[in-house]
Amino acid sequence: MNVRYHKDFIRQYKKYRTLQSRVHERIILFMANPSHPMLGNHALTGKYQGYRSINITGDYRAVYELLDKNTALFTDLDTHSNLYK
Repeated sequence: MNVRYHKDFIRQYKKYRTLQSRVHERIILFMANPSHPMLGNHALTGKYQGYRSINITGDYRAVYELLDKNTALFTDLDTHSNLYK
């Protein structure tokens, strides 16, 4: 899986310095196997209709959109409560 990053995702990534190594680990895992059980990859609804989410930690999520069958655009990185309020 190829991965691209939206400017908003990059901004959030820089903001959460303590999470950067975990985000990097999860993205590498996602690139190797997007369906890996550790990621909790699932479709979203509501304002994120058409997007999917993976778990970074127990509370942090990375939201992405599939651009095509081999490319994902990561758009948001934040806590569960901030993303889905």
